Amino acid sequence: MSINRSSRSALVMSILGGAIVLMFLASANMGYKWIPPVDIVKTLFGYGTPKQELVLLEFRLPRIVLAILVGAGLAVSGAVLQAVTRNPLADPAILGITSGAGLGVSLYVISGLMGTFSSIFALPVVAMLGAFATAAALYILSYKRGEGIRPIRIVLIGVALAAGINAAMMVLATMMDSNEYQFVYTWLAGTLWATNWQYVLALLPWIVILVPLTMLYARHLNIITLTEQVAIGLGTAVERTRQSLIAAAVALAAACVAVGGGIGFVGLLAPHLTRRLIGPQHQYLIPASAMTGALLVLAADAIGRVILGTTEVSAGIVVAIIGAPYFIYLLLRTR
Repeated sequence: MSINRSSRSALVMSILGGAIVLMFLASANMGYKWIPPVDIVKTLFGYGTPKQELVLLEFRLPRIVLAILVGAGLAVSGAVLQAVTRNPLADPAILGITSGAGLGVSLYVISGLMGTFSSIFALPVVAMLGAFATAAALYILSYKRGEGIRPIRIVLIGVALAAGINAAMMVLATMMDSNEYQFVYTWLAGTLWATNWQYVLALLPWIVILVPLTMLYARHLNIITLTEQVAIGLGTAVERTRQSLIAAAVALAAACVAVGGGIGFVGLLAPHLTRRLIGPQHQYLIPASAMTGALLVLAADAIGRVILGTTEVSAGIVVAIIGAPYFIYLLLRTR
């Protein structure tokens, strides 16, 4: 008996949810002190020892939650960008949006305003300013009268913008003191650096607002992926809807990389892998992509902490090892 689309999607998301729980337990045990899974659950419900509560609740859990939120946000951002640009190569990092957000954060760091409690909650905002400026430049440079925006052109210009912005960030790094330079270097490597509850709280509202917002537009995303003429014929205000969704995707990516570092390829990999499992319908694709992205970043962070023993490899590098070859494969397939 064949399984209908909604049942298949529910099955896939159940499997992804179980995998996230298992990876959560594994990641919670990666460190100097091993905590049995039963004690992890007991500690989460307030029945652990003071030492277990300190290790788990103050050091490990914020990093795990941050990895889940960052992965989910980047994956949803990538899924939306791929739909509105009708471009399977679209990804916040590849299009330069991640780099633009990083430039905003770097300028904020060099201004000397970092270090206060309120500055933590300002990080996503300054990252968004940089990301929106980059998105505007990308649109202007990619648009050609009579042709609009061709998918391959926006990718190539995005790659060039990302390279230029990253170079500008390295120039800025020469003007920083050692602590500021270390921050920028850590950010560029895609390390989950903001591992305390304040940064989690700074990111959480953006995820809670923007991810459900994109899900409300699932029907419009399904229509936009069709031809322009068909979408207009079905009563969709294509340009206005596209602009709103791009703004949501850019804001989502900027908020994630502001506190999670320059992690790339999550927005490319997660939607593609999910689409192969459940199909292109965005009412299922968006939540499942969020879960796939969360699992991907959580696993990459866990692997990076143990793969070289005493030396930690950033989650961004682990994801890039998988994502870069896949991007080349997609680029070769795209006409």
